[in-house]
Amino acid sequence: MTSESTEPSFEEALKALEEIVRKLESGEAPLDESIALYEQGHKLRVLCQARLDAAQAKIEQIVLGADGAPAATRPFDAD
Repeated sequence: MTSESTEPSFEEALKALEEIVRKLESGEAPLDESIALYEQGHKLRVLCQARLDAAQAKIEQIVLGADGAPAATRPFDAD
């Protein structure tokens, strides 16, 4: 985890989520641990999705001018 935040980075959360999926798919965890892992995995998935949504919101689309050169930018979802 990063020192500036109590939340893991996207990469750390994704790695932890992948490990949880591996454990759940292997069947190596007892039922109570599997339930706890599932709950933790859900929280990590929500965190990763929020980070991806925030990143997408920052993407800008280049607007070309009449001469074909980049003239400006606009939000990705603006049409």
